Amino acid sequence: MRRATLAGTDGSGVRNQKFNIRFKPRESSVSLADRHITALMRQLATQDVVELIHPFAEWQTFGALAYIAECYGFRYADVRLVGKHRIAHIYLVRDDSPQAQQRAAANRSAFPDPGPGRPVPGMYLGSLTPVPEAQPDVDLITTLIRYDAAGAAANRKQLLTMAWAFPLLFLLLAVVTGKYAVILPVAVLTPVFVLVSLRINATRRARLAERLTAAGCTPVRDESGRERFARPVPHTA
Repeated sequence: MRRATLAGTDGSGVRNQKFNIRFKPRESSVSLADRHITALMRQLATQDVVELIHPFAEWQTFGALAYIAECYGFRYADVRLVGKHRIAHIYLVRDDSPQAQQRAAANRSAFPDPGPGRPVPGMYLGSLTPVPEAQPDVDLITTLIRYDAAGAAANRKQLLTMAWAFPLLFLLLAVVTGKYAVILPVAVLTPVFVLVSLRINATRRARLAERLTAAGCTPVRDESGRERFARPVPHTA
């Protein structure tokens, strides 16, 4: 018996066609550091106030980015912890002082096109790792950011109010519900936890203050009364 075949197919019934498959060329990978630098330079070129928000970044990363910004005529201004998860927002402002503008002009001349695959001031190529000459300045900026962040994290007046208000609330709840065995331990432990947290934060901040003082920074109070540090004249590189 002769087997019937389909037109344009082989005996198995599979159509004989040639498929021209084109693969999209693989794009060159861009490192996370390069993406951070690109985003920073875009803000520096268009804004007078720059806000850095990288939820999973380390403090050293913020210090390195702030260093780069200062090389192009900006300066570190402040840090805020925003939202329920207390995400750090780092603020940089344009520095109109003659020294800062002179430094910015020199760096724009030496590093005219910073970005992926191209050098930026004070960092190894393609990274936010400082070269030895820039490391002390990056460390100083990082310590300033950490000190301000620690102050923002521990609003002493607010936390002390919580330490005594919550136990009273729990006590009232225990009286209403009659569940003393469950609620009273929580009422006792709440102020202990808050006071221990304050103590740990104060110790950490004191150590950072020692480093800043040793680096020549001066303790000051800002317009809102917060304890901060003023730096000596920034780097000139």
